[in-house]
Amino acid sequence: MADISTSLILLNLLSVCVTAAAATRTKLYALNDRHGTSTLLSVPNDGVCKSMVETQGYPCQEHTVTTDDGYILSMQRIPVGRPGNKTGKPPVLLQHGLILDGVSWLLNPIDQSLPFILADNGYDVWIANSRGTQYSLGHTSLNSNDQAYWDWSWDELAAYDLPASVQYVHNTTAQKLHYVGHSQGTLMALAALSQGKLLDILRSAAMLSPVAHLGQITSLVFKIAAVIGLAEENYWLGKCEFAPERDLVVKFIEGICILPGINDCDNLVTPITGPNCCLNSSRAKLTLEHEPQSTSTKNMIHLFQMITKGTLAMYDYGNVNDNMNHYQLPTPPVYDMTRIPKDFPLLLSHGGQDQLSDVADVKVLLDNLQGHDSDKLMVQYIEEYAHLDFIFGVNANQLVYNPIMAFFKLH
Repeated sequence: MADISTSLILLNLLSVCVTAAAATRTKLYALNDRHGTSTLLSVPNDGVCKSMVETQGYPCQEHTVTTDDGYILSMQRIPVGRPGNKTGKPPVLLQHGLILDGVSWLLNPIDQSLPFILADNGYDVWIANSRGTQYSLGHTSLNSNDQAYWDWSWDELAAYDLPASVQYVHNTTAQKLHYVGHSQGTLMALAALSQGKLLDILRSAAMLSPVAHLGQITSLVFKIAAVIGLAEENYWLGKCEFAPERDLVVKFIEGICILPGINDCDNLVTPITGPNCCLNSSRAKLTLEHEPQSTSTKNMIHLFQMITKGTLAMYDYGNVNDNMNHYQLPTPPVYDMTRIPKDFPLLLSHGGQDQLSDVADVKVLLDNLQGHDSDKLMVQYIEEYAHLDFIFGVNANQLVYNPIMAFFKLH
């Protein structure tokens, strides 16, 4: 499917565990009670609040929460909007997608960024940052240099990160909250909801570019990466942190662009995400100053398994003995989307040009939800949107965010 030079470029995207830089970053975070009451964190001058929120005229608080498996996650809270704006609406937690972090929600101008829009409309806004990203590198006993630190996939994001973040917001505000996830952030929530988690403290969930199934994914970059990645799994598992270097990513995509059937590479993210219609080109430099972020190699392999096997299941350790050790089953347990309670309010917003949350795979998810209460399921389809338009689109405020707030108002 791809020549050897393209394969080597992909393999080189995977860097070994960072050393001095990661060690320095982990010193930025302090421990706090595992599920304690609201505890503010002292962060350096380049913290998210100081660099991305307060500069825009909004109050902001830095928080941390510690997961049950010891990861220390940073969260940012925008408790109110600009002076004179509405207040008093419930909290909303925003969860970013793969190789992004919470900053991704803040990279557009104020009137195009969901956190600022929500705050100005009276919501108490919380921004999550998953383990392994720049501001969530802490751990109670491990250093991010350690291979063991990176021994997780999105299973753990759904089982530990998401419940810890949701519970922390609930404990701090004494209110049930709304949830907005993008891409992997939807996968985390759908997995947790299918296991009956969080239902007592979530009001609703809005899923942007929803990911549950990846078996029909149309992104050629991810399809090739999945085939090569699983073929070279022993190489990959010798690493710990998947840290895409921007220059190598560009070279890899350029290699994909010369393959037959690729017609549009004017924008280098197109072969990955699909042709985004509505990105603000003036924000590209700012975006590249913050993204992409690291994830774990194991997480990438898990996603590749979903692509090549067409399954929605926990991480497959590749043999019966290891699966038995982890699950007491010969094959990984599946996440059954039909088990999401039919009366839980869900909004799913997807795009016709999205090659990661592609139309065919979203249809499988919708088929699984076909028995959902009609007044509790809202489905929005935007023909011209691809994967990144939902968080970076200049018109997402009107096409996506206004409907989200209308949905929240109902629930």
